[in-house]
Amino acid sequence: MIKPVEINNICIGRPQPFTLISGPCVIEDDQTTYDIAYDLKKLTDRLNIPFIFKASYDKANRTSINSFRGPGIKKGLEVLAFIRKDLKVPIISDVHQVSDVEMAAQTLDIIQIPAFLCRQTDLLVEAANTGKPINVKKGQFLAPWDMKNVVDKILSTGNQKIILTDRGASFGYNNLVTDFRCIKIMHETGFPVIYDATHSVQLPGGGGTTSAGQREFVPLLARAAIAAGADGLFIEAHSNPEKALSDGPNSMKLSDMESLLIQLKAIEAALA
Repeated sequence: MIKPVEINNICIGRPQPFTLISGPCVIEDDQTTYDIAYDLKKLTDRLNIPFIFKASYDKANRTSINSFRGPGIKKGLEVLAFIRKDLKVPIISDVHQVSDVEMAAQTLDIIQIPAFLCRQTDLLVEAANTGKPINVKKGQFLAPWDMKNVVDKILSTGNQKIILTDRGASFGYNNLVTDFRCIKIMHETGFPVIYDATHSVQLPGGGGTTSAGQREFVPLLARAAIAAGADGLFIEAHSNPEKALSDGPNSMKLSDMESLLIQLKAIEAALA
């Protein structure tokens, strides 16, 4: 039995409709970030899809020391807070260190733990102690059944607002592969499972000083995830991925989102 997680007026967990978590990888500037959020909100409202906006204020895990990381926590949270208030949409963002948790929790509706930090006990416990919903991305190096230990760390604080996200597994050098059994296996923890369709097509470090990606496979994997029972999808989207300052090669074009979401709704309806 899956324990649904409620965020404002959104309930994540079947038999509720799948939830979309989407936005640019990183906050590039105020206007670009707002415009993407606005377009996604307008689209999801029209299609009646529950929507949570995602953008990172700091991308601490970048390939190169010269890679753009974002505006930082203070400025980034101001941007996210404005979007949250103006568009009336829940907000999720990554938290990378214990010292950021308290400040981030004042703005974020969901605290996200990045994949490479999913075993960091102090970070998990600090985030869970806020009482906020916690979305933990399964590390590329971790077996799906190992996420039970991650869940237990969060549960030790009394927080039961837990979401797990699969984003593929390391498969040789600079490559990831998705095992859709992960969705069912992680559901056995009793909590909703999201599938990250864009990071799963990332080629980590595949561009030498940047990560590469294969966005052409995002629709295929997203459709498969809904068919496999995922409670939602995480899809990074950008108005111009070729010029995005982070994760452009694996981000969806905003103009391609509507057709994909219509397909996903059809698959969900067929499974009902």
